[in-house]
Amino acid sequence: MDNGNMLVVTTNEVPGYEVVAVYGEVFGVMTRSRNMVSNIGAGLKSIVGGEIRAYTKLVSDSRTEAVERMKHSAAQKGANAVVMFRFDTSEIGGTMNEVAAYGTAVQIRSKRSNSKN
Repeated sequence: MDNGNMLVVTTNEVPGYEVVAVYGEVFGVMTRSRNMVSNIGAGLKSIVGGEIRAYTKLVSDSRTEAVERMKHSAAQKGANAVVMFRFDTSEIGGTMNEVAAYGTAVQIRSKRSNSKN
């Protein structure tokens, strides 16, 4: 399955679909660090306040990559969806950001396909 077609939801169920197989938990983990120049610039920006765009981009890009890794993991198990999707993030050593995307890999099928019986 193409990761772009992988349905990812934060809910336990998908309206109009039934879960026909559960493949278990899947993760996508990403750890990144800014370069020293960005860290100095962010430190100076924190003195006056406001958004630190370099860190906003870092976290956004890290989340996107973590989700893609999770989708890939789910597809490798044969899933076409991830339910109960969540993010977790933490700081490592004051210079790195770790993002984990996780959920339950499942195979879903439209309920309409069963109504023919």
